[in-house]
Amino acid sequence: MEYDIVFIGHMCFDEIIPFGGSSVVAPGSAVLCGAVVAARIGKRVAAVVKLRPEDAEILRSLQEAGVETHTIPAPVTTYSRVLHESENVDQRKLTIVRTAGLISLEDVPDFTAKSVHLAGISDTEFDMRLMQGLKVRGYSLSVDLQSFVRQVQPVTGEIRFGDVENKRDIVRLMDKVKLDVVEARILTGTDDLEQAAIAVESWGGREIMITHADGVLLRDSGRTYYERFSNQSIVGRTGRGDTTFAAYLGWRLEHDVAESLRFAAALASIKMEARGPFTGTVADVAQRIRERHARPS
Repeated sequence: MEYDIVFIGHMCFDEIIPFGGSSVVAPGSAVLCGAVVAARIGKRVAAVVKLRPEDAEILRSLQEAGVETHTIPAPVTTYSRVLHESENVDQRKLTIVRTAGLISLEDVPDFTAKSVHLAGISDTEFDMRLMQGLKVRGYSLSVDLQSFVRQVQPVTGEIRFGDVENKRDIVRLMDKVKLDVVEARILTGTDDLEQAAIAVESWGGREIMITHADGVLLRDSGRTYYERFSNQSIVGRTGRGDTTFAAYLGWRLEHDVAESLRFAAALASIKMEARGPFTGTVADVAQRIRERHARPS
């Protein structure tokens, strides 16, 4: 079967501890948040995920959304913990309690796809050999740079954010890249979203997305685009970036940059108003665009 988008990464258990609230454990991962979005907006989607076979039940939400799943067996399923230590939703303490480990090129079946997205949550998932091998296969590649900036400490499992030595090589392999404001600062040395995107562009980057609390910036072919989020709540903040980028990837297959960015921001805004992956429809997104993202005539 030919797919519109294939997502590759770990499936995991996410323990979310909100500021001043009680912890909740649920299936999660960048793959889950992203693949569900792409499927719900009508794309043919597959997910290649690494996990312990006995935990395959956590794939149900993907499968129910219409995502075809291909599993890579691992001794354990990744377990991540997200602790919000303040009301600032962009300040989070992240820990990988256990990890399923690197995905090798041989683990990934050869398939036909318009787009392949590496949806990782830490530096325990992808290496250069995998990325180079997928590029040789001829795929249009994208990656979330959190997959390298988030560096798991071997003893504590705590994620520390650090610069990435081969960041330029990674970016040059990609047709699209995604990062957030924190990752942008670490990789480029600036808090200015546009200047950070220009820096990544200078490394050979194309279609660079940077998210932050207020909205999302996109840099493409020397031009900068920006769209504000319109959410009225942040109860579903976890997965914001994964959702935004997946919506952009899916809509971008048939639409221009500006329209795809507006669509992605509107969809992510809806998602942030409820916990878990996006459960809405294209019609819901169209209504949100009309109500809160319409351009002045």
